[in-house]
Amino acid sequence: MSVNVNRSVSDQFYRYKMPRLIAKVEGKGNGIKTVIVNMVDVAKALNRPPTYPTKFFGCELGAQTQFDTKNDRYIVNGSHEANKLQDMLDGFIKKFVLCAECDNPETDLHVNPKKQTIGNSCKACGYRGMLDTRHKLCTFILKNPPESTDSGSASVKKDKEKKNRKKDKENGSGSGEAGNHDNIDAPEAVDRDDEDEDWAEETTEEAQRRRMEEISDHAKNLTLSEDLEKPLEERVNLFYNFVKFCHNNKKAQKYLLGGFECVVKLHQVQLLPRVPIILKELYDADLLEEDVIFAWAEKVSKKYVSKELAKEIHAKAAPFVKWLKEAEEESEGSEEEEEEEDENVEVVYSPSARELKMETVKPEASEKEEDDIDIDAI
Repeated sequence: MSVNVNRSVSDQFYRYKMPRLIAKVEGKGNGIKTVIVNMVDVAKALNRPPTYPTKFFGCELGAQTQFDTKNDRYIVNGSHEANKLQDMLDGFIKKFVLCAECDNPETDLHVNPKKQTIGNSCKACGYRGMLDTRHKLCTFILKNPPESTDSGSASVKKDKEKKNRKKDKENGSGSGEAGNHDNIDAPEAVDRDDEDEDWAEETTEEAQRRRMEEISDHAKNLTLSEDLEKPLEERVNLFYNFVKFCHNNKKAQKYLLGGFECVVKLHQVQLLPRVPIILKELYDADLLEEDVIFAWAEKVSKKYVSKELAKEIHAKAAPFVKWLKEAEEESEGSEEEEEEEDENVEVVYSPSARELKMETVKPEASEKEEDDIDIDAI
């Protein structure tokens, strides 16, 4: 019987299925152990090595685990019920299988033993992120990374190329005239490996190096670690040269706000309480205009960060946006008062006057108003 990979989804037509765990208890006394009979099939449905969920059970239960890959036997010491292990498998799926953005299990792990990091990429939505390596299973994953599929696909392609070459030699070993005729009229060979081509973005170090070369020189300077060793004044000038294009450019200012949200995500504890202060500084430096800030504050977007974090950023920025609106209303009111005062000022010219004088003239009452006054006087 199959169940949904994400068991929090109750849809019976959910496309991601896996077989239910089958556990078999063997032995007695101190030698009692639980054999997970169909661990290979479950792991295949999760696109993970069968050793990972088995080791996860051992970490959660505090029990030793045994792997017999030749006979497909995956064992957890002690007596454990299948339902209990199934519930624990949900925890493994949530932490190491499901995408953090779309909750789909179409993810791959990218292990870097040198940097001691475990990356997670989703083929469904394109999300890329890092896993929390505080769990005990992460040390096992770093020591036993999953087998890369690139090497396997490369070997398959090489085998196919060899077979195609052998067929070409056999076809060309006939009579010379027939061989020449075939060589002339034969159409160009079609690449037969299109079906095996992987359309996902490469995550190897070489691919990352190529992408870094494609980045513009200006942006590349910002990513170099040497910038962190520069004095504060040089780093501020570097930041100013990067953001000065935002002046009088509303589209660039929108991108600046998106980058600001990403930086808050990276340093959430330090920067989230200081969101209004940072926005005030950007506004004072003429890097952000009022219209752009108001438009950004009206709608919470999950384009750059998660919706929950975006809501928190907007909530922290609310006092600054409120102050900005009140300041704008006060400036508009003062401008209207100045215009009214200017209308009541009249410049009087006199041929005998030596200096120019300005007199404030009260507006004359209309005839209707005089009539009304006369009527009231009566």
